Amino acid sequence: MRFLIIAFLTIAASVALAKDPVPEPPMTYERLGRIIFALDPDADPRGDMFEMRVAERLVVVVTDRQADRMRVMVPIREAHDLSEADLRRMMQANFDSALDARYAVANGILWSAYIHPLSPLEKEQFISGLVQTVTAAETYGTFYTGGSVQFGDGDSNDLQQQLLEELLKRGQDL
Repeated sequence: MRFLIIAFLTIAASVALAKDPVPEPPMTYERLGRIIFALDPDADPRGDMFEMRVAERLVVVVTDRQADRMRVMVPIREAHDLSEADLRRMMQANFDSALDARYAVANGILWSAYIHPLSPLEKEQFISGLVQTVTAAETYGTFYTGGSVQFGDGDSNDLQQQLLEELLKRGQDL
């Protein structure tokens, strides 16, 4: 019996390894651009960055080829009058509920941001980070969440899942 279990596990592992998907090519500015234009045909490339719209939100995607970095940023509001309570809540969210997105302040603006090395970035990671960043902007002042993990039976999880599926569908052929 033990032999049959070991044989079964060996065969199952071999089948799983044989079906390993072909690894994605490294992410480049050009490949990222193709993904962005599949998600928003009206995206606007500007040097090493792109502006696009997701769920009616302005999204800025900045690349730095020299540093091999990429960041997705969504402006939320001016930062000059953020209260201590706002700042504390955002820091709590950065720890537990914003997931891969983060709240950040730069140039007098409150942003939600997703930062990742460029070349190892996979298409689905980018799209997931994009959704989390938009969701963090959308939920600023209420749930402060990146959206992939929700507690309770609210509507948020279904709405965020619909956006993720829609964007993954648009980018599936790349």
